[in-house]
Amino acid sequence: MAKKKLHISDDIWPQERDFIEKPERYKYVRKLIKPKGCVFCEALKAGVNAKSLVLHKTKHSMVVANKYPYNSGHLLVLPIAHKGTLMSLSEEQYMDLMLLMKAAAEILYKVYGCDAMNLGMNHGRVAGAGIPDHLHWHLIPRWSGDTNFFPLIAETKVLPETVAQSYKKLKPYFKKVKL
Repeated sequence: MAKKKLHISDDIWPQERDFIEKPERYKYVRKLIKPKGCVFCEALKAGVNAKSLVLHKTKHSMVVANKYPYNSGHLLVLPIAHKGTLMSLSEEQYMDLMLLMKAAAEILYKVYGCDAMNLGMNHGRVAGAGIPDHLHWHLIPRWSGDTNFFPLIAETKVLPETVAQSYKKLKPYFKKVKL
């Protein structure tokens, strides 16, 4: 007996869509897994290495490759101190953080040849911070003609490299950063 092929009518679903399944992300997005501590503080304790995704640290700040990037090269720059508001940073901590953010942006432009960059932070839970108790800025490389860093509804975002590949590509440049 021949198998019957299921056909979904183009009248109902007019646009074909690709999808990539990533079920382990579901638990992260839905906050079903509660980390025992702050993921950033735990990463720092693990040291500057590919497993922790920490690329570089200074006296007061660090750069982490984003585990769930919007685009290749997506970085997080954050204070080492576990603080949730800008106002809680000392002037020295803030200046160190801004200088490291500038250095990270320069590295992204050099390594990825991006045309522009989104730099942003959600300050507090109500503003959308996923980890509101530890400040962090997103640095997201952008290219002319890209489809933005948020996938369109029901479309697919495919990144040309893994986070591990991004880490390996960026690490040599952060070794040269002296703040």
